[in-house]
Amino acid sequence: MGSLAGQVALITGAGRGIGREIAIGLAAEGMAVGLLGRTHDTLTETLKECFKHGSRGVAVTADVCRPGSVREAVRLVERDLGPIDLLVNNAGQVDRAEVPIWETDPTQWWQVIETNLRGPYNLLRCVLPGMVARRSGRVINLNSGFALRPDGDYTAYATSKGALLQLSDNMADSLARHDVVVLDISPGAVATDMTAGMPMFKDMKAWGSIPYMVAVTVDAARGRFDELHGRFIHAGRDDLAELVERAEEIRRTDARTLRLRPYKDDDPMA
Repeated sequence: MGSLAGQVALITGAGRGIGREIAIGLAAEGMAVGLLGRTHDTLTETLKECFKHGSRGVAVTADVCRPGSVREAVRLVERDLGPIDLLVNNAGQVDRAEVPIWETDPTQWWQVIETNLRGPYNLLRCVLPGMVARRSGRVINLNSGFALRPDGDYTAYATSKGALLQLSDNMADSLARHDVVVLDISPGAVATDMTAGMPMFKDMKAWGSIPYMVAVTVDAARGRFDELHGRFIHAGRDDLAELVERAEEIRRTDARTLRLRPYKDDDPMA
């Protein structure tokens, strides 16, 4: 896999948690980093850590749910650092309470959907035209195992992550024609400010590894998982070497995508 030196990454939600560590990890590999988030102070602290690795970088305060804010942020990153080679859609929210949907706060429920789905769309809409024109680029959407299973206590989060996975699947073929790769990667259950506030994890003892997720992101940026384009990868559980080895079979059988399971061999919707 090639060097990342001189390439440019744009990371959302880069002020804290996984986004912060991914940004620092990519900077350590020689990438210039554009940091997006809502809080200037935390972005600045992340940027200082990136500078320690000799990386170029810029921190831009932006709300991923606002198209105008995202357009301006992308413009500033490209002005200061150059064309974006890697987009990491990391910014996200989760339901504030473990309650059934009829007890949820409608405003907060929709905020989760907007942040986790409209946010990535807004970034994709601004970044992909350049990647397509250059016939080069990679997108990593931070996803979750919640995308693949129903969860009655986190309906907004699970719905948004399932929709994000479907979005990646829907655009994979058109991006492949322009040599642009999209991957959905779940870090598993890792200790962050967000997971600390989720009651289901209050007694969690064996957390997943954020440094491992950083290493997986670096490998993805280098192209290790390009043959798994449009697929779901669970960094916390998968045997990644096996996934790469069986990439052709995974593509042929349409594995690692959201599909309706047939109820019989000749199910017309299969």
